[in-house]
Amino acid sequence: MTTPPTLPEAVRQGHKGSLAPTGRTGQPQQRCQSAQLPSITSATPITAPPGFHQPRKCIFEATTVGLRSLRLLTLGLSRVLFLKVEIMDKENENAALEATVEMIVANVIRGATEQFLALQKKGKEAEYVAKNIQWTTCKDFTVERGRQQIEEYISQTWEVHESWLYWSEFLREEELMYSKRYHYRVLWSIPTRRKPIPQATASVYFVIEISKIKPATLPVEVFFFLESSRLILRPEQCRFREKWLKDIIENKLILKRRLTF
Repeated sequence: MTTPPTLPEAVRQGHKGSLAPTGRTGQPQQRCQSAQLPSITSATPITAPPGFHQPRKCIFEATTVGLRSLRLLTLGLSRVLFLKVEIMDKENENAALEATVEMIVANVIRGATEQFLALQKKGKEAEYVAKNIQWTTCKDFTVERGRQQIEEYISQTWEVHESWLYWSEFLREEELMYSKRYHYRVLWSIPTRRKPIPQATASVYFVIEISKIKPATLPVEVFFFLESSRLILRPEQCRFREKWLKDIIENKLILKRRLTF
């Protein structure tokens, strides 16, 4: 009976299969023969395990839902902004409408006030009767008499402040075909203690006309005009205003300040 070799001797002698367990027949069995791997060829299709594409599908669905939510949110914000802009437009429109209404009301009130004052002023002027004096007749007229009557007419009919001072003088005689005209000037100023010599004066020119064809018993014709105007004014038809003199002096002072020498 032969004894089996030991482990080192078996290794050296190459008895690899003697170490495998034996079956019922007593033949050694190789463990690698029962687990044969299938051969992989190029014709064998490679299939992914079930559920391999599931994460990608979930990501796609989540992205789609997110885009839909973002779109809905964008539409909601757009609607809110549109409503806000619409509300602001309505507020601006209402504000503009209110401003227009206020302006129209203010214009109506101002126009009514001005019209009322104009009517009131017109009524007062209608009630006012132009004051005049009894002018001398043509046969009794003299140059000095004419100057005296001009001063009398001013002192009795013109409503001016007492601070105004005037001085009258005869200028010239004008010979016409059917009449004679005598020209006078009345010089106005407002001297003060600080400025006794006025910086500007206002002149009013009077003309006394003696007719050659009318009866000599009729009174002389008188008219006057301001130095800044050629509008003919007659004593029996107008009411003299102090503002006319003030405007002349103020215009002269303004012109004097603008001129440089």
